Amino acid sequence: MTKNLRQTATTVANSLIDGASMAASLIGGAAGAYLGYELAPASLSDGTRVLVAGAVAVIGAIAIDGLAEFVLAPARRLMRGNVLTITRPAPAPASTLDGALAQVVTATEADAAHRAASAAFRIDQSENFLRSADRWRGYQDGEASFYLAPGVWLHHRTAPTQYGREPRFTLLIAEADQAVTITGIDQIRHRLAARATGLPLSEPATDDTELHAA
Repeated sequence: MTKNLRQTATTVANSLIDGASMAASLIGGAAGAYLGYELAPASLSDGTRVLVAGAVAVIGAIAIDGLAEFVLAPARRLMRGNVLTITRPAPAPASTLDGALAQVVTATEADAAHRAASAAFRIDQSENFLRSADRWRGYQDGEASFYLAPGVWLHHRTAPTQYGREPRFTLLIAEADQAVTITGIDQIRHRLAARATGLPLSEPATDDTELHAA
């Protein structure tokens, strides 16, 4: 399957999954509204029964959507993995040790890029920017970098914790002495906006007002 065909199939599948989730919510809401109105005591006024039906409709929509998401979550993860998958022909077996080493180095760098893109969901939920493996440059030590602008890169590495290893993202700035820890894509936006207005990226911007006033 070609890359374009895979991307098209993934987009269609994601649309179907989102449609199924929305349909489940609508069905749950409609069923809740009907049951709420029918089961409300007849002694209540029509207005009160409508309010009861509305409340039950919301509960029904949330409940059915939660059950549907439990079923659809594995499909969402599969589609997310497909977005990060780049289909390329497998290289022919190496005939020399140097050739084998070169293949492993290439695979290691590609692995680092894909791991960085996969871990980027922690700071970017858009699925088409930081989570694009094509934009990451992997290195032999397992780290990776993402070119953002002249003199600005996002760096990814993993750090040991008591639960294993966790991803760490930092903003590398050519003229800054220290890297900036990044926990959300909005921080990147603040610092790029600061750079666009001539402010130093090494100094955190507190809000949009401060940036716009500069």
